[in-house]
Amino acid sequence: MKSHRKELWFNIPQRRGFKNITYDVQKEVSESGIKEGLVLVNAMHITASVFINDDESGLHQDFERWLEELAPEKPYSKYLHNRTGEDNGDAHIKRTIMGREVVVAITNGQLDFGPWEQIFYGEFDGKRKKRVLIKIIGE
Repeated sequence: MKSHRKELWFNIPQRRGFKNITYDVQKEVSESGIKEGLVLVNAMHITASVFINDDESGLHQDFERWLEELAPEKPYSKYLHNRTGEDNGDAHIKRTIMGREVVVAITNGQLDFGPWEQIFYGEFDGKRKKRVLIKIIGE
C-alpha cells in the first residue's frame, strides 16, 4: 500500500469564509499515483472545518446565517472560553457543527463523488495562516 501526505495552507482575510478545495485535493490524488484508495482531508486547527456539500453561493450564505444563529460571534462575554483572553468561543462551536474532516473514496485515480459534491474548507476564526492535511492511502 502506498501513501501520500500534503499540507495546504490558507489565510482567509475575513473572520469567516468558505473555500472550495476540491481541485487541490484532486491534484494531490493525481500526484500520488494512487488509483484505488481513500483520501482523508482534515482541518488542522480547532476553529476551522472541512466538509462536503454543494458549491452554491446561496447555500453558503445559508450556512453562515444558520451558524451565526446557533453560535453568534457576539457578545464575546457569552462564551466562558473567551475568559481565557480569546474572542473565538463561537468559532469552536461552529467547527464542531461543520465537522473536522471528510474521507472520500478514490476510484480510477479520481475522487468518487455523488452529484454536486465538492470539498470545502470552512474558516470560523480567520485572518491568520491555518492548514489542512491531505492524507491519501491505497494502491
